[in-house]
Amino acid sequence: EQNQADVSEAKAGRTDLIFLIRFRHCCLLRNQRCILAYLYDRLLRIRALRWEYGSVLPNTIQFHMSAEEVEWFGRYKKSLATYMRSVGGEEGLDLTQDIKPPKSLYIEVRCLRDYGEFEIDDGTTVLLKKNSQHFLPRWKCEQLIRQGVLEHILS
Repeated sequence: EQNQADVSEAKAGRTDLIFLIRFRHCCLLRNQRCILAYLYDRLLRIRALRWEYGSVLPNTIQFHMSAEEVEWFGRYKKSLATYMRSVGGEEGLDLTQDIKPPKSLYIEVRCLRDYGEFEIDDGTTVLLKKNSQHFLPRWKCEQLIRQGVLEHILS
């Protein structure tokens, strides 16, 4: 506001204010660039959270997000789901599975908390109770590992 008032005075004939006006304008542009870089970095981090945690964010993370960021996450989640359904045939292709290439198709996991029944593609159901150990397909339980329900047992 002060800069705009000084511009009006400079138009009226006070040329000594031109340097001050330019300085303030450069400061405003720098602050704008810094804010845009900060917001872009937050969006990149929120996008990475979708790949790390899946479509549902933990409350501890969501608590630190603004309403606009939560809305952007929801739109990104829907956009990614639409794309994954459009490729890979009838069922689509889940790009969030196997972020790191697997060494084997089945892994041994330990259940960290009670989860309930878990169905595998062949129709077998496994009861996931706390401290129980199972030998499951990697791609079926990778999401539960990220959520903290299962832990991969390394032998």
